[in-house]
Amino acid sequence: MIAIIEIAGKQYKVAPNSQIQVDLLEAQVGDEITIDKVLLKSEDDGKNCKVGQPYTGDSFTAKVIEQILGDKVIVFKRRPKKRYAKTQGHRQQYSILEIGKF
Repeated sequence: MIAIIEIAGKQYKVAPNSQIQVDLLEAQVGDEITIDKVLLKSEDDGKNCKVGQPYTGDSFTAKVIEQILGDKVIVFKRRPKKRYAKTQGHRQQYSILEIGKF
């Protein structure tokens, strides 16, 4: 069984008991959240497919496993002939969710 869900404006393909990495959510580690924005729900055989317009009306729970920082991205800006150079770093924050049963 698979589903396509929407979290924070992004779509993710999930299966029961799988883990996904999403942008930082306002939830603590160990909290259970309810996901009700299910765009598509399908069985493994592909015959039972429920497509929403825009959502199917199904919902399920996910547990916040961990809050992590992503890899560092270096931003370097330079203007030629102007003696201007600026280096900046950024690390995006992510939440790891464990999807429950549908």
